[in-house]
Amino acid sequence: MAANIIDGKALAAKVRGQVGEHVARLKEEHGITPGLAVVLVGEDPASQVYVRSKGKQTVEVGMNSYEHKLEADTSEADLLALIDQLNNDPAVHGILVQLPLPGHLDEDLVINAIDPAKDVDGFHISNVGLLGTGQKSMVPCTPLGCLMMLRDYHGSLSGMDAVVIGRSNIVGKPMAQLLLGDSCTVTIAHSRTKDLPDVVRRADIVVAAVGRPEMVPGDWIKEGATVIDVGINRIDAPEKGEGKTRLVGDVHFESAAARAGAITPVPGGVGPMTIACLLANTVTACCRANGLAEPEGLTA
Repeated sequence: MAANIIDGKALAAKVRGQVGEHVARLKEEHGITPGLAVVLVGEDPASQVYVRSKGKQTVEVGMNSYEHKLEADTSEADLLALIDQLNNDPAVHGILVQLPLPGHLDEDLVINAIDPAKDVDGFHISNVGLLGTGQKSMVPCTPLGCLMMLRDYHGSLSGMDAVVIGRSNIVGKPMAQLLLGDSCTVTIAHSRTKDLPDVVRRADIVVAAVGRPEMVPGDWIKEGATVIDVGINRIDAPEKGEGKTRLVGDVHFESAAARAGAITPVPGGVGPMTIACLLANTVTACCRANGLAEPEGLTA
């Protein structure tokens, strides 16, 4: 069996198109332009690239982009004051503080200072609780992107057996909640799970989010299963030349693709969906703030 490749780039482009159409309607019919504020503290190179990409795509779909770049030694009080200012700015509908933060800043304190209604990352403890109890919330972008990919490929997920490998607050736990919400039978597995290969082998859906390069080999995958690989790991690639590297996921792609029914590649799978879902969350937050109907298909 040769697995179908789930094209995250193509689906992300489709989502951005839907976001752009809804933004245009908000402007034309209500005179409202959704606004996303991104806060970057310090000069982490990967974070800088990510923030630039977010800003570019925000503008491309017609939204307002507000970037706040702070020095690495910015005090907690100053950062919290900026967040308070953004919370009270009616032009800002979504707030994202780029992680990781410098070590002297308390990430939990900072995240929970964001107005939950503007928390487009879905990390605020209120949104975590709302998602966990099946109520309307802001949903973390990466798990939301994974859910959209699964719905796009399968349609209904009802009754499917899903295994999420990884128990992080950012991906693993919210992913499990979203799959439960779509009536899957869900197991959260991790490095301490007994008989992990056998647990994974029974799954119709495998979501790998452990941050270990190629940890999941093909012989863990049930014939015909759908594999969503969240991992983005950089490993040495001597075949490309001395000092060269390449990106791989948490799943060994070639061997898994020989057994799976469908699989996401790395890169080009889950990654592009994360920013697309950030834009979708900003539109959703804007609609909720203004008492307007939410765009269909852009949230859980």
